[in-house]
Amino acid sequence: MKGTHLGEFEEIVLLTVGILYEDAYGLAITDEIENRTGRSITISSVHKALNRLEAKGFLTSQMGGATEERGGRQKRLFTLTTYGKNALNEARELRNSMYSAIPKMLWQQG
Repeated sequence: MKGTHLGEFEEIVLLTVGILYEDAYGLAITDEIENRTGRSITISSVHKALNRLEAKGFLTSQMGGATEERGGRQKRLFTLTTYGKNALNEARELRNSMYSAIPKMLWQQG
């Protein structure tokens, strides 16, 4: 497996795969990220991140069933691996630890 470092966008993509659970495919992931963050992103940037995350071992993918609405094409569905879940937990723990280290006085300033 390649490096374990998660960039911000990679973390958002991993979180979104978790949110969508069994329906995590490129367009659905793109739409969910845009709806939750208000950021405009391209599907190609999502696909690039998905490929990187799969290469790092954070995700696996499989082809889903073909549908008429997609012209008979299959969806590539993504699933978090145990390694991906651990990476998300570690990222959350690091962020929480760092937030809790900020002096309360800073938050109370206007």
